[in-house]
This record gives sequence, C-alpha cells and structure tokens, in this order.
Amino acid sequence: MNKRLLLLSVMVCAAVLSGCLSRSPDEKQASETPYPDQLETVQKAVERYQEQSGGLLPIKTRDMETDQYIKYPIEFSKIVPDFTEKIPGNAFENGGIFQYVLTDVEENPTVKLIDLRIAEKLRDINLRTFINGKLPFLDAVGDNVYEVDYKEMGFKEPLTVQSPYSNTHLPIVVAGDGNFYVDYSIDLNKILTEKQPEVEPGTDIRYLLFEDSAVLPAYSLPYTVNEENEPVFMKK
Repeated sequence: MNKRLLLLSVMVCAAVLSGCLSRSPDEKQASETPYPDQLETVQKAVERYQEQSGGLLPIKTRDMETDQYIKYPIEFSKIVPDFTEKIPGNAFENGGIFQYVLTDVEENPTVKLIDLRIAEKLRDINLRTFINGKLPFLDAVGDNVYEVDYKEMGFKEPLTVQSPYSNTHLPIVVAGDGNFYVDYSIDLNKILTEKQPEVEPGTDIRYLLFEDSAVLPAYSLPYTVNEENEPVFMKK
C-alpha cells in the first residue's frame, strides 16, 4: 500500500469515528445494532430490484479476487428511494458500523452484515506494520499462519477484536501473504462442542458462524476440522 492510499484509509477511519462519537447514546446504540427488521426491509428491496432489473443485483463492483464475504456490498443508491424509503441507520453509509452485503448471489441472494470495527482494528495494525517496515511473525498456528509479535510492533499487549457472535475477544493472526486476519477458532470450537454439527474434513466451516447470525466472518481465513473435530486452518 503506498503512502497516499494509507493516508486516505486513515482519514476515512477518522471521519467514521468522528461521526460515531458525536452521536447521542441512543443514536450510537441504533448505529451498532443489527436489527432484523432493517435486514428484512433491505432484503425485500433487493428482491424487488432484481425482479424489475431482469435479474441484476444492486451491488458495487469489486475485484474478483476480493474475499467472498466482502465481495458484494449493496449499492444503496440503486434501491433508495425507489425500493425502500431510506438507508438503515446502522449502515456505514448512514454513519453506522455495518456494511450491508449480499451472499449466495448465484442461488439465493441474501442480505448480511460486515462489522466494520473489525476492519478498523486491522487497518490500525497494518498502519503500524507499514511504519515499522517488517512483518511481525511468531510461532505457527496453522499452515502458513502465525501468531503476531505485538512487542516487535511496539504494542504493550496483544490486540484483539470483539467477536460478533459471543462475548469473546478474538486474537489476530498474520498469514504468509502479509495480511492480518481474525482468528475465529474459539467461536468455532464452541459451536462444534455445544451443537455438534455434522461437518466433513476439508469443508470450510465458517458458515457455522453465521447460520444464526446476520454478521459474516469477514477478514478471516478458511477453517475446517481435524480428526478430533477441532477447528483448524485449511491448508492452501
């Protein structure tokens, strides 16, 4: 990432945070809550748009290599106000913390959410890495996946992100490609232990995280299970 793009990213984050901090407590809560009725409203708007556009979807264009969970962001200008009255208050475009996206666009386009606070935390780490000029690898925790050396980066303690699925604070890992990712192993292990779903080794099991949630596990690596039915990073 060059310096101009990095500076732009930091400015965008600062603008979003400034907007969030200026809200009243009630407004702040509304901007951070994934209300089911708002998802349903956007879902119906997307379906009506698709019907009237001959099968097209109201999404922004992204590179084909973009991560599957952030690949199809909804373009609200295509559905507001013709198919729904307004942009949800919790949407990024309206000062909220969520990016509205579509999943399963080929078979069953479904509206889901991305928690942008996670993206913000990863940008902070990327900024520190850019300043330090080197990647902070520690011990391997998977195939070409490593713990992050936070002391080397100048942090006093490991950085974590709040899980969108539980009260757990999730660690961050770094892959051999130099990118940082959220490690959802804790949440996945809880699901596998408590719900005991039938899963096949070699299958990406991240779908378990959002079967009963509106939020997608963006900025993560694929997981599968080992012979002990424990979550492990999939080998590339």
